Amino acid sequence: MKLRRRRFLHLAAVAATLPVTSRFASAENYPTRPVHLIVGFFAGGLTDILSRILAEWLSERFGQQFIIENQTGAGTNIATERVVRATPDGYTLLMATSSNAINATLYDHLNFDFLRDTAPVASVARTPLVMTVNPSFPAKTIPEFIAYAKARPGEINMATPGKGSSVHLAGELFMTMTGAKMTVVHYRESYVPDMLAGRVQVVFSPIPTIIEQIRAGKLQAVAVTSEARSQALPDIPTVAEFVPGYEAIVWNGMVAPKNTPVGIIDQLNSTITASLADAKVKAQFANVGSVPKSMTPAEFGNFVADDTAKWRKVIQAANIKVG
Repeated sequence: MKLRRRRFLHLAAVAATLPVTSRFASAENYPTRPVHLIVGFFAGGLTDILSRILAEWLSERFGQQFIIENQTGAGTNIATERVVRATPDGYTLLMATSSNAINATLYDHLNFDFLRDTAPVASVARTPLVMTVNPSFPAKTIPEFIAYAKARPGEINMATPGKGSSVHLAGELFMTMTGAKMTVVHYRESYVPDMLAGRVQVVFSPIPTIIEQIRAGKLQAVAVTSEARSQALPDIPTVAEFVPGYEAIVWNGMVAPKNTPVGIIDQLNSTITASLADAKVKAQFANVGSVPKSMTPAEFGNFVADDTAKWRKVIQAANIKVG
């Protein structure tokens, strides 16, 4: 783990030691043609929306088009492998997500090592999940929910959009930290209809997926999973207010193939950092429940390595495997 982490942070660390002229020479005219930003999810989802907001800003600032390409499949692994195999020249980038940190343990036979084979460019956003129940469910607070679950082990059905998803692992982390035992129900289609019907009782859902049902009173928000309360649901407490140390977020950030010139990485990082401070971008992110989060390449690399280690423990404890 330490070796892979050092490799992941190599490009960021070497930036401090190379002469200024060599660091930036390769970035003097970057970009001179369109840049492809690969997204491992369908159009219209959270990662796609954030990517398009960012691509619009980058296109305007660089004077070259940043083209979004949605390449789905294998839980973002197909998109990630494409970027890993791309020429390290700054023209093929990946909008990475927490799925990349999870997949490092979830899959036994990946054709790449995410920490080893990519270079951190910039953190982009954090998006909390919201622990949600059907209004008919008797427990409406975290203490009530934990007590109810412990008194009825396995009787509560917890929905997820798939094994090993951020939604699934947020629930597994909750069970590990509270001692609550729930039955996990994976869905290939939307879990929202069954939540509305009460066939499943709880879900740790991305806020954009379920916020309209919460606002309409059709579903009940219990707590958000971020360290701080969400601006999208400001009156809803965090899980951590009752379960100290609990946090489960969806993150997004940009990575490049390893060996991408440091000058290009630095240029992208500074421009993305500027975009995240823009009031329009902040408002667009807030509209989907996300919070801009800027970091240096080294800071982002440390964050991803730590997140990978965090979810490895959860996955191994729950014995979750998908391939």
